[in-house]
Amino acid sequence: MKKGIKLKVWGDYALFSRPEMKTERVSYDVITPSAARAIVESIHWKPAIRWEIDKIHVINEIKFSNIRRNELSSKLSYNQKKAESKEGFYIIASENRQQRASMVLKDVCYVIEAHFEMTEDAGNEDNEAKHAEIFRRRAMSGQCFSNPYFGCREFSVNFELLCDDDEIPKSFYQDKSLDLGFMLYDLDFVKNKKGIKNYSSTPRFFRAKMENGVINTKREEVLV
Repeated sequence: MKKGIKLKVWGDYALFSRPEMKTERVSYDVITPSAARAIVESIHWKPAIRWEIDKIHVINEIKFSNIRRNELSSKLSYNQKKAESKEGFYIIASENRQQRASMVLKDVCYVIEAHFEMTEDAGNEDNEAKHAEIFRRRAMSGQCFSNPYFGCREFSVNFELLCDDDEIPKSFYQDKSLDLGFMLYDLDFVKNKKGIKNYSSTPRFFRAKMENGVINTKREEVLV
């Protein structure tokens, strides 16, 4: 059983927010490797494996659309006294709601090529064939632990596992080359002195270049 997979994902809208845009949300031109990893992990993930994104195939033409969305101006904090009650922690949406403009992608379709590596948390019962078969079975039946989405939860993802014999759909950017500039690659989590992951992670960026509709995202080749 191969540990590499090809997953076709598509949807009506997507928003992969650029970190340099502070007030209004503006999407990257294509899906980021971290967003692609999150989609794959929503189908199957365990501490025993770590997913790595190898390639992203951009199938549809890159198209943008401007929309306005209701968002919250603040986020819930355990230190907020107003969030304390006998009923638990909460935030009053009507008092913190605001409209913000967003430049989103529309009619998106990608094919994600990825593979997983076994981690130090793998036990004796863990092996590559087992986890590859679990992912294949879940993806083929449309199962997922959490509903995957394109950047924002309201932009849900449709997915389909491509078998070895299935051809990848032809890209709109076949025979074209595009330099998409610097893009967020992923967040690197480091362990503290107690061996626990520290969630004050470090963002890593890479230069995204698309050749014939394909973006190479292998970690060892794009990060320096």
